[in-house]
Formats: sequence, structure tokens, C-alpha cells
Amino acid sequence: MPSQPIIRSTGVSRQTRLTAVIVASALFMQNLDSTIIATALPTMARSFGYDPVRMNVALTSYLLSLTVFIPASGWVADRYGTRNVFRLAIVVFTIGSIFCGLSNGLPELVAARVLQGLGGAMMVPVGRLLLLRTAAKSELVAAMAWLTMPALLGPVVGPPVGGFIVTYFDWRWTFFINIPVGILGVVMVSLFIQDFREPPKGKFDLRGLVLTGAALICGMFGLETVGRGLVAPAVTQGMIAAGLGIAFLYFLHARRTAAPLLDFTLMRLPCFGLSFTAMMLFRTGIGAIPFLLPMMLQVGFGDAAVESGLITFASSAGALVMKPGAQYALRWFGFRNTLIWNGVMSGVMLMLCAGFRPTWPAAAIYFVLLVGGFLRSLQFTAYNTLAYGDVPRSQMSAATSLYTAGQQLAATIGVSVGALSLEVARTISHHGTPENADFSVAFVVVGLMTLMAAPIAWFMPVSAGDDLTGRHAPSPEPVTVVPVKAGE
Repeated sequence: MPSQPIIRSTGVSRQTRLTAVIVASALFMQNLDSTIIATALPTMARSFGYDPVRMNVALTSYLLSLTVFIPASGWVADRYGTRNVFRLAIVVFTIGSIFCGLSNGLPELVAARVLQGLGGAMMVPVGRLLLLRTAAKSELVAAMAWLTMPALLGPVVGPPVGGFIVTYFDWRWTFFINIPVGILGVVMVSLFIQDFREPPKGKFDLRGLVLTGAALICGMFGLETVGRGLVAPAVTQGMIAAGLGIAFLYFLHARRTAAPLLDFTLMRLPCFGLSFTAMMLFRTGIGAIPFLLPMMLQVGFGDAAVESGLITFASSAGALVMKPGAQYALRWFGFRNTLIWNGVMSGVMLMLCAGFRPTWPAAAIYFVLLVGGFLRSLQFTAYNTLAYGDVPRSQMSAATSLYTAGQQLAATIGVSVGALSLEVARTISHHGTPENADFSVAFVVVGLMTLMAAPIAWFMPVSAGDDLTGRHAPSPEPVTVVPVKAGE
């Protein structure tokens, strides 16, 4: 009879819990902002006089800004102190929110979102770095749960609050509500967060920042304009080619630089490399949901923003419900099995969204979104914890920068892929405004991308991450050797 794994309990220190909750409060502000604006986009489009589908630039501009500046976060935190950088990031993000609320057109909104992204680029990875440097290795899974539970309140509260604001008030208040959260965050960080500094390994890699930024901007411009008719096809193709070419130049630069901005040698670490690769695919598919789902409900179904928000919050509610159980699920099933089978079920649940129609009972839509959010939450906890399982403490800054940059890049690509799939579907079907069938095509495309991540976990050892959860195979029973006397 196969033996069951031995489950060893792991606790979390008071300082780790306190750091996690304070960092999560800042992430709450960021996640609240992201989900509120997704719900408010159709209303903002009417205010500015733009096509709702093309308002996705308000999402991608922020995500692209995050991705461009995140690589610098590790070096900056080591040089100036994690607490100082984290506190300044909250201030910049809050100021960006104020400018977003004061915007009178899409160009102004995009510029303000870029400023928000600069703050978020330091806030997210440096906050995670604070936690990684506070928590012991055996506390990582539990610490990540403490970190993400308050942060997940943002996506839970965001859709209904955003829908309520844009239905009964002015959409500008969707940004102004960040102000009190930002002020509280600055006070809490100043009072309770420890400061960590480590000497940077070398000079700041300015050339690397320019190359990565240029590659991302060119590549995302190309993705944003594919099939849109906004620019000549040759311009789109040229920008994508330029993005790939500049990315290759950065790869050559990183190989010759002692302390590159993004250290790809971390990919040689088995847990980090496999988790990063699978996470990129998984998050690309999931990253389209904040754009596609509210758009489907408001444009395809004709729901009001407040109705849309009350439906879309179910996905984040499912994620919030899972967090307390994530630690126990990973201890019992292990990282490898969880990432394979939970990944498959997550992809299937996402593809079920393609079948949503206005005739569906509300309970059925809630069920699909709740279960999908539940499964995705476990998947992200597994990826985000296992990635750091074999990273030396001296490389935590570099690992945090690379992993968080990958997360944001995948989310940015996800929004672009979702918008592109929707645009292509409605162009082929000759629909002036996207209809339900067009949204179905887009959900199938992003669902397939999510499914592609699951098989990567097959390459992980069965015992991967066991030391992070307290899950260990039982030791074999000792064999007692009885000496035998001669003649017996």
C-alpha cells in the first residue's frame, strides 16, 4: 500500500504576517484600480467618443509601463533601500491616479496611466522583495497566502464598486478612491516596515533598460495595430520585427554584462526556469479576462456597468476563497500534480466563458466564474512560490525583477491578444459592433493559451517544492541487522 506524504506544519512569524499585510494593502490599491477601470472602459469610451474595443490602450499603456520599468526595480531597491523605494512607489502611483481622474481625453489618460505604471513598476516587485527577505524559506507558501488574500480584495471589490460609480456617479471617482488608500499605505510603511539594502552587483544597466524598453514598445505597438487598420500593414510588421531584433540585441548584451538588468542565467535554475515559462503562457491567457469579460457583458449582453461589475466580481471572489486552502492543497498534492491537473481545469473553465449568452441563468455564469477564479488562484500561488524555491538569497532581487517583468509582459500580451482576437472575429463576421459569437472566439483563443501551460509541469521532479510546504516523503524504516554467531 503506497504511503502517504508526511505533512509537517509550518508557521509564520508576526513580522512576516505584518509585512505581508502592509504590502498587500498597496497591491490592493493597484488591483482595485485595474479591475475598476476594466469595468468603466465602455462608459469612458462614450465620454471620450472612442470605440470601446480600442479603449484597451488604457489597459495596455499601464501594463506596458509596468513591464518597461520593472526590470530596474531590483537594482534601485538594493541601492536606495526597499522601504524607501516602496514608499515612493505608492506616492507616484497615487499621483498618477489623480491625473487619470483629471483626464479629458484618451491621450491624457494614457499619459497618466504611464505615470501610474512607473509607480506600480516599483511597488509590485519591491513589495514582493520585502516579503521574500523577511520570510524564511519554510514560510514562503503561507507568506504568499497572507500577501495575496488582502490584495485579492481589490478584484473582488473593484467590479461592483466600479460599476456602481460609473452608473450613479462620474467615472473619474474610480481613480480618486485610490487617494486615501495611498495615504494610509505610506503611513503604514513608514511605521512598521523594515528596510533592507544590499550592495548592487554592479553599475546600473542603463543600456539594458533602453534596449528592453525599446523592444517592448515596438513589439506591443505592433500587436496593438495588427488587423486594426490604424497604420499601414508594413508599419505593423516593421514594428514587430524591430521589437524582436532589439530583444535579440539585449540578449547579446546580457551575455556580455556582469550585472544585466534582466538576468536570464536564472532560467538555468530548474524550479525558476520551468515556473517562469509555464507562468508566462498561463498568465497570457488569464490576462485577457479583465478586458474581455466586462466588454462582453456590457457590449455583447447590453448590461449596465453596475450589473457587469456584480457578475465579474465572482471570479475574484473564487480566488479569495481559495487562498486559505492553497497551502494545504500544495502540501497534500505537491506542486507538480497541482500545476498539471489544476492547470488543465483552469483552461477548461476559461473556455466555458465562450458559451456565455444573455439567456444563461445568472447562477450558471456565477458558478463558472467562481470555480474558475478558485482554480486560477491555486495555480498562481503555486507558480509564484515555486519560482523562488531554488533561488539563492543573493539573487532574490534579480529573480524578483525578472519574474515580475515576465508577469506583467504576459498580462499585457494577454489584453492585446484578447483584443486582437475580438477584432479579427468581428471583421470576419462583418459586425460593426462585437457580438456574442465574436467574444466566444476570443475566449477560445485565450483559453487554449492557458491550457498550453499545463504540460510544462511534466518536466518538474515529483518532489519539486516539497521543502517549501513541509511535504516530504516518509523515510524508509531502519533495518536492524542481528549478528549471527558462527555455527547458528
